[in-house]
Order: sequence, then C-alpha cells, then structure tokens
Amino acid sequence: MTRRALRPADLAGEHGLSTQAVRNYEDAGILPPAERSPAGYRQYSAVHAQALRAFLALRPGYGHQTAAAIMHAAHRRDDENLFRLIDRAHADLLRERDTLDEVAAALDALATAPAPDDGRPEGVTIGALAHQLGMHPASLRKWEKAGILRPYRDRVTGHRVYPPGAVRDAKMARHLRRGGYLLPQIKLFVDQLRVAGGTADLEHMLHEWRARLRHRSRAMLASGRQLDEYLALLAPAQPA
Repeated sequence: MTRRALRPADLAGEHGLSTQAVRNYEDAGILPPAERSPAGYRQYSAVHAQALRAFLALRPGYGHQTAAAIMHAAHRRDDENLFRLIDRAHADLLRERDTLDEVAAALDALATAPAPDDGRPEGVTIGALAHQLGMHPASLRKWEKAGILRPYRDRVTGHRVYPPGAVRDAKMARHLRRGGYLLPQIKLFVDQLRVAGGTADLEHMLHEWRARLRHRSRAMLASGRQLDEYLALLAPAQPA
C-alpha cells in the first residue's frame, strides 16, 4: 500500500506553525529534503514529521543553533558529531550550574562580610587584577566603561587602582559573565551589591537563574525520546 504523502500544512498543523515555517526549516536543512510531486509541490513523509518533532523538542533545552546542528548531523548519519554536540551541551549546562553555585556562595559570603571600605588607599593594579581573574586588562576597562567597576586613579602615577570593593565586584562580574549574563544585567546586579538591603533582589535573580537551568535540564531529558525515534527511522533495515 502506498503511504499518503504529507503536505507542509500537515506538518505545520500538528505544532501550530505556519506552512512557511515548515518550508524554512527544510531550506535550513533542519528537515531532510522533501520529494516533489509532478506539479512541483513538496511531499513529506513520516520521517519528515518525526524530524520536525525532534527539532522542536530539542530547541528548548539545546537552543536553536545547537538543535539545528544536531539535526544536520542526524541527516548525515554523523553519529560522532551528533553525540559530541549533545555531550558538549550537557557539559556546558553543568558548567553553568557550577557557576551558579559559585555566585550563590559568593553572595552568602557577602551577606556576612563587612562592607568594603573603598575609600582606603589599598588596592591592586589593573594588571594584577586581570591576572588574578585570568582576563585581559581590556575587559576590565570595558567593565569600567559599563559602570560595573569603579577604580580610582593613583595620584602619583595616574594608574588605575582597584580597591577591595572593586575587586569584589570584578569577581562577581566574572562569575555572572560565565553564566551568560550581559553587561547591563551585571551592572544591575553589582549596583545592588553596593546598596544595603539589596540581597533579596539578588537572591530572586539567582532563584530565576536556577529555575531556567531546571527547565533546560528537563527539556533536554524530554527531547531524547523524540530524537531517538527519529534516529530509529533513519537506521538502515537489518537483514533477516
């Protein structure tokens, strides 16, 4: 019995997409190439339908770019690259989770530590701070321009000096950058550190961050079934 060819509308309707979105996914290589009818219309199959299910399931956990790369590798039967992409995404998620724990621990330490006195002359140079953080001095100057860091100038040399409070802010900013936060978001975070009673807002920010990680982890877990079903459809039939 000949299987009925599926139209773009059939694939789109299952997910509430437009037919143009389905065509765009095929053009981007997220779906394998469709056959064409004698009249030139696209004809999809159950394989295409499952490919779309797999991609849409992958996207919330892995992001659009990585999900697309996984599908490209699947179409090429490139298992090595496919599983490398999946493993790297899980490793990145674990690294971000560790970063979140570091930020939370640093925040706990700040809640109990006395406020740094930025008025005292002690401090470190931009080179020393950059070395301490494993960064380039240009990044610290960029953070200063964004309002994240507030060094003062040595009266004799005119060089930047970072007092204890600025060192604290730089360490926190580094954690947050590793967590994927943008400079304007980090500035808001650091501004809260500089005012009394700001810890509640910071804890709320960390709570939202942790919730996003849980959502991604669950999405990654859920997407495995759809991807596995798609890979099974692509597997060559075994001889009897």
